[in-house]
This record gives sequence, C-alpha cells and structure tokens, in this order.
Amino acid sequence: MAAMPMFPLGLVLFPSMPLDLRIFEERYLKLLGDLMTSDKPEFGVVHNGRGDDQSGSEDLLMVGTIASVTDIGTTEEFYGLESIGTQRFVVKAWLPDDPYPLADVDFLPELTWDKGLEGLKDELEQSVRKLLAFASEFADLQYGPDIDISDDPIEACWQLAGVLPVGYLDQMDMLKSESAEELLIQTRQITLGAEQGLLELIRQQSESDSES
Repeated sequence: MAAMPMFPLGLVLFPSMPLDLRIFEERYLKLLGDLMTSDKPEFGVVHNGRGDDQSGSEDLLMVGTIASVTDIGTTEEFYGLESIGTQRFVVKAWLPDDPYPLADVDFLPELTWDKGLEGLKDELEQSVRKLLAFASEFADLQYGPDIDISDDPIEACWQLAGVLPVGYLDQMDMLKSESAEELLIQTRQITLGAEQGLLELIRQQSESDSES
C-alpha cells in the first residue's frame, strides 16, 4: 500500500476513541498542511515507547491505529486537529522522513461481534465505571464514570478499553487483541488489576499514616 504518514506520540490511540492535537513542530505542521488538501485526511498513530510526546525514538512500537481527521483548526495561537481512531495496523517498514515520519503498514482485521458476549460486555462496563469512580477520588482523570459509551458493541468494547486509567503497556496488550472476546477478557483483567493496585496503595498509605 502507499506510505502512511505517521505521528508517534506518548499515548495509545484505540479505535473509536477521540484524539485532539495541537501542533507546533515544523515537520508536523507540514503534515497538517498535507492533511488539509487530502481527500481522505488520516495518519497513523503509534506509541513512541517512552510515555511522553517526543517522537523519533528507536523504541517505536509497531502496532498502532489510524486517526481519521474530523476537523482542522487554525488560530493565531496554534494549529491543531480533531480526529477519531479507526482501523488498527502493523508497521511493516519505516521509511525515510520526508519531511515527517512515513511507514508502510498492513491493516489488522476488524473485530466481529458475537451476541453471546453481551453479558461479558455489560459486566465489563459496570467494572470500568466503578474503577473510574474509584480512581477519580485520588486523581484528575481524562474520563469520568459517566462517560458516554457507544451503542455499537465493537465500538463500546474499544471505548471501555480506551478510557481505562492504565499504563501504555497494558493499553498495548488490549490494542493487540485478535477477537472481541479476547479484548473483553483482557480489559476485564486489567481493570481488576488496576482496582487491586489502588486498594494496595490505599492500604500502604494507611499503614504509613498509622506509623507516623
């Protein structure tokens, strides 16, 4: 396929999740200009492997998600765009920057829905909302427990994974899921692990407070 423009970031983009960007770096301003004239403005997002927004790392992860641009805005203060995650891909080869990162990618198959998973999805949604409510007591989160979730079951599965306040390695495990069932199970396990981690932090803090 044709070379895909790429935007390595310190985040993991999931299908059906929004991505808003303010763009300052010159090479990505060139990308923004090219997107403005494209009939199908989109670019690939991969995690840079470092947990920040610096690009160009040799640790770039090789699975990512296409960001489909829904709006491009410019003001006197900044240039930026709004987009939504669509299809997942695997990077087959990185190409020379010209002037921004480019890669040959292969798309991963879309997940398909099985009505037999409805109960697991509903149970997961309850668990995710519970975790978000719990975690919001200790930190400012990007997403709260009242987050709207799509009525489309596959979109909902990706969104439940995408709103979790967990690290990028856990996020990558979910992004690589090969079926809706695997995604639901992975997300449930990570949700339970995050909840247990919070409970352990509370226990440790309580012990520390009692000793002081």
